[in-house]
Amino acid sequence: MIVAVTGGTGFIGKHLIARHVARGDQVRYLTRRNAADDMRGAVAHTGDLGSSIDELRKFVHGADVLYHCAAELRNEAEMENTNVRGTANLLEAASGEIGRWVQLSSTGVYGSSLHGDIREDSGISPVNAYERSKARSDKLVCAATEKQNLPCVLLRPSNVYGTDMPNQSLFQLIRMIDRGWFFFIGKRGAAANYIHVENVVDALVLCATAGLSGYGRAYIVSDHRTLEDFIGIIAASLGKRAPQTRLPESLVRAVVALAGSVPEFPLKSSRVDALTDRTIYRTGRIESELGYKNRISMEEGIGELARYWKNGST
Repeated sequence: MIVAVTGGTGFIGKHLIARHVARGDQVRYLTRRNAADDMRGAVAHTGDLGSSIDELRKFVHGADVLYHCAAELRNEAEMENTNVRGTANLLEAASGEIGRWVQLSSTGVYGSSLHGDIREDSGISPVNAYERSKARSDKLVCAATEKQNLPCVLLRPSNVYGTDMPNQSLFQLIRMIDRGWFFFIGKRGAAANYIHVENVVDALVLCATAGLSGYGRAYIVSDHRTLEDFIGIIAASLGKRAPQTRLPESLVRAVVALAGSVPEFPLKSSRVDALTDRTIYRTGRIESELGYKNRISMEEGIGELARYWKNGST
């Protein structure tokens, strides 16, 4: 296969490129920087999503699959330009040039329900700037499916993790459990939705190679455990006793409302939301239509992550 990747120097993109190189595919990736040493076997194409259509067309030309993984995650001022206008530029360049478009989206486009099951046909209800920009990007891709007859598929992972992840929130949670600082909030049964990066790559490759029941199809990829089981996996991997302390949700939210604006205060309302969330992202569609299964279980992946942190912190 000839494979083109945007966002190839990012967390998921690096794993995706490594997988295709290992398969013996011809891989090129779009980058503003010099070719990365850890991208051996892949060819760098200098540019970004704001490059001219002609330059982007050279990048995508002849690709059997184009993975659009690039996105601005942190700088809100750049999200519209990169995540929306950049997608529009790439779609124009890709018209008639590629075999299939695979969009790396996010379950964030469904918003924060805090309870209940989320499936692909659940309502799109983004809350923050990143989620809104990703939802608009997805909408552009789905529109291109009809206007340009472009074969497209969207993959929406939940929280993606791995030992080389740039996001430190899970490592912070592991540290709290290791030091005995963690406590549960509210009633039992909150949900932890996470997915190992290699499982995401498995799903992306399936989206690129499997027969599709329709263009513009969206798929969720995730794994979940109750928060109690999730914390238990981490504690066991650290050789620690699982936390037992539990505080009333109303009390914790009242404290956060009073002190949460203090920069040094460790608990924010968003974190309380995460620790009381009962949403579960269901993966029945990708399993039934593409034959997907999580290759790395939560027990294996989170256990590996906790041991990695422990070995690095000692």
